[in-house]
Order: sequence, then C-alpha cells, then structure tokens
Amino acid sequence: MTPWRTYLAELVGTAALLCAVIGSGVMAETLSAGNTGVALIANTLATVFALYVLIETLGPVSGAHFNPAVSLVMAWRKDLARERLIGYIAAQLMGAALGAWLAHAMFDLAIFQWSHKARTGHGQWLAEAVATAGLLFVILRSPAGKASGLVACYIGAAYWFTASTSFANPAAVFGRMMSDTFAGISPVDAPAFVLAELFGAMLGLTLHSVLRSDSQPNPSQSD
Repeated sequence: MTPWRTYLAELVGTAALLCAVIGSGVMAETLSAGNTGVALIANTLATVFALYVLIETLGPVSGAHFNPAVSLVMAWRKDLARERLIGYIAAQLMGAALGAWLAHAMFDLAIFQWSHKARTGHGQWLAEAVATAGLLFVILRSPAGKASGLVACYIGAAYWFTASTSFANPAAVFGRMMSDTFAGISPVDAPAFVLAELFGAMLGLTLHSVLRSDSQPNPSQSD
C-alpha cells in the first residue's frame, strides 16, 4: 500500500471518529433535556458503532489506528514502518481537527472554538492510563479478524468504567479540546491526559509482552 493511501485512510478515519464522538455528544445533549446519563449512553453507542465500522472498512488500508498511541506502539514493535510514524501521527491529528470542525458545521455551531470543559485530577489521569493500557492490550491480544468488534466493545465499556469516559487517544484529546461541547476537554487539561495515555500505552504493551508465549502468532494490528 502506497504511503499516501495509508495516511489518507488515517486522516479520514480519525476525522470520522471525532465527528461521531463530538456530533453525537451535541445531539445527545440537545435531546436529553439535561440528563447526563442519557446523553452519555447516546454518545457511547454512536462512538462504538462508528469505531466498529471504521476499523472494518479502513483496517485493510492502514491498520485503522486513528490513534497516535497505537501507532507509536506499532512502530516500536516494527509492525508499522518507522519512517511512516510521523505521517500517521500528522494525519491523525489533522483528521481529529477536521472531524471536530465538521461536527460543528453540521450543528450550526462556531466552527473554530476552544473547550472550557475541565477534566483534571489524579482520578481522571489514572483513568486515562487504565483506558489506554486496556485498549492496547485488547488490540495486541485480538485474534486475527476480530479486533474491530473487541476494540469497539472495550471502548464502549471503558466509557462507563473509567472516570474520564475513556478518551484513550491523544488525537481524540487534540480534536476534543477544539470543541466547547459535551465531549470537549479544556486545552489546559489536555497535556496531562496525553501523558497518561502514552504511559498507559506502554503499560498495555508491557502486559501483553509478559503474557505472550514464544509460540503465539502475531495478533491483529488494527485499532
């Protein structure tokens, strides 16, 4: 696969994922009449469905990472050519911004904005480390052809069992800090989330390595 096709797949997939996360958050908040639980359920379902579809459709093109933490781990494992890592991350970040702006445009919101939603504290940082560790663990342990369903199910669960609602993705943090909506995160809180996610990614990789036997075949690379 030529590099530009893989980068385009990562850009489109990350944009679509962020558009689904932010757009469903706007719709859910509008229709839930202030019931945060109902809004989170709607946001979760939209994210899970979108993630499954995007992994299935774009996985054969780029591996469907949509996540710099995943790409970093795959490059570390040499499952992603290291010379493509910067292109992957650039495409993911650009896609995240485009996805946020597209969601705003569809709901007649100001396209360019910054979030004022505070998400901080030791509990949320720990939650992001746990969420990202679990995500990488699931990706690396998924049998061939089953990563899409397992990853989507894990993210859906992690929305509810983590205090941070499981961003688990530095690109998602980047896109969501540019959206002053239900799904947003204040830019001042974003760096700590990213650091926690990168730590969690390494933790997930370490746990997978410890549990992997010498005879175990390589798992799917898709996120």
